[in-house]
Amino acid sequence: MLSQPPLWLIVIAFILAIGPLVFIHEMGHFLVGRLFGVGAEVFSIGFGGEVTGWTDKRGTRWKVGWLPLGGYVRFIGDEQHAGAGEDDPASVREDSFAGKPVWQRFLIVLAGPMANFLLAILIFAGFFAAFGIPRTPTVVTALQPGSAAQAAGIQQGDRIEAVAGQRTSSFEDIQRVVSLRPGEDVEIRIVRGSQPATVQAKLGVHEQSDRFGQKYRLGLLGVFAEGRALERVPVTRLLPEGVRYTWALTRATIDGLWQIITGRRSTDDLGGPLKMAQIAGQQASLGVFEFIQLLALFSINLGFINLLPVPMLDGGHLLFYAAEAVRRRPVSVRAQEWAFRGGLALLLALLVFTTLNDLGSFGLWERLGRLIG
Repeated sequence: MLSQPPLWLIVIAFILAIGPLVFIHEMGHFLVGRLFGVGAEVFSIGFGGEVTGWTDKRGTRWKVGWLPLGGYVRFIGDEQHAGAGEDDPASVREDSFAGKPVWQRFLIVLAGPMANFLLAILIFAGFFAAFGIPRTPTVVTALQPGSAAQAAGIQQGDRIEAVAGQRTSSFEDIQRVVSLRPGEDVEIRIVRGSQPATVQAKLGVHEQSDRFGQKYRLGLLGVFAEGRALERVPVTRLLPEGVRYTWALTRATIDGLWQIITGRRSTDDLGGPLKMAQIAGQQASLGVFEFIQLLALFSINLGFINLLPVPMLDGGHLLFYAAEAVRRRPVSVRAQEWAFRGGLALLLALLVFTTLNDLGSFGLWERLGRLIG
């Protein structure tokens, strides 16, 4: 078992992970805003007081804040109501965000999360170009005695086509879907010979420790395939495969969140900034390859979280713009203000909850309990 990385490495790794991802996210907003002729007043990486910065020839202030937990682009007119100026066009500058058509505002906001997904796609495409694509066939070559697969009637030679409604084109897909469902009943589509069939399986539970001693509960089917295969593909297929792999990981994120919402997975699995910093330090201590892979996963999570329909997040803004497009008029200023207050309260509550979770996972509450006892 490896020892935890030193605090200095955790801090530096966290900054090196979050900083570029926030920059990519905000640059997506910025570039599409520029494409539509929207002026930007501030481009900030981090919140709080300015540590360093400069002003470009277009008047945009580029700065770094002391709190590296996010960032923002403040466009001209960004603080205005989405429909401000419609009754008085002269009150809105030509390069104002608020004065642009709703479809342009929608795309500017959408561009941030999409930039994060694009980064993940490019990282995975680069890995596939260098090492090949994991493509172990889904034909079962052996079964673990007493396993969920054996109890479900799966046999050697069966080809697993889908698990829990998700198509599995490689053995790696099976592992990804199964690992997220410890103890769950799932439907498995197989092909035996040339005949398709469907079986029901109650997945086993396997508690596994990583190299740093952290324990995870994983689903277990109990099937084995022939040795891991890496398939080389033409350059033209690298980006599509990157898209496919990014979508698979995004779907796994959605699955995990839904399991927490429905009570099938413990809220203890929700991590916050402290947990992210710890994981960043751990992966950085393992090597550059592991750290870059983590960047891709963090980028997917950042893009996905920002698409959630929560006011204060990009998804909340997109929801308002979609409503504006349908109603052909903006949501009222009062309704937006109340929604944003509620969204801010929700995000702050989630931050506090995940921070407490993180401290618990570090063993703080257990140590305090021993001191008090």
